[in-house]
Amino acid sequence: MINARRTTVAVIVAATALAAASVLTVAAADGAFDHSRNSSRATSCVVPALAGTVVHATLINMGGPAMMNAPAGSMTGMMRLTLDRSTVAHGQVSLLAVNAGDINHELVVLPIPTGQAVGTRVSGADAKIVEVGSLGEASNTCTAGSGNGIAPGGSSWLTMTLPPGRYELVCNLPGHYAAGMYAQLTVT
Repeated sequence: MINARRTTVAVIVAATALAAASVLTVAAADGAFDHSRNSSRATSCVVPALAGTVVHATLINMGGPAMMNAPAGSMTGMMRLTLDRSTVAHGQVSLLAVNAGDINHELVVLPIPTGQAVGTRVSGADAKIVEVGSLGEASNTCTAGSGNGIAPGGSSWLTMTLPPGRYELVCNLPGHYAAGMYAQLTVT
């Protein structure tokens, strides 16, 4: 009887993990993205056809709203920014940021200086990194460009012309970079 219960619990846990993973998958149909499955406060955005090579960035936090009460800098490893590709050809590139978490996020594009590793920028007293040299950001729910953050389930995007180089894509809301919200995009 105990083994049957353990097996049942294991199956439920596995099914829950699989369901959670499927929520993170973004499907496109005629440019429309339906993010209503990502959050109880989900935002549904219609994304226009984007120019150039499109890179999909998923912004996610793990741990839920309780994380908001954590002191700055104590969230290490609890957030992620993932890309569907890490290398693109130089030229016109569109970044589509999808917030699959349950708090606001953003996507900022920073060139990586020679010799610097991704994830090594130092956060200031405000728990943010310096954005000097930023090439742009996607932080305006359901539209392009900068704003006050992408709401849970929402999207934002930007299109730019990128020369060859290494770029760090980050969420720079307080504490998010230190918590793991960065990824490298290499442009060849």
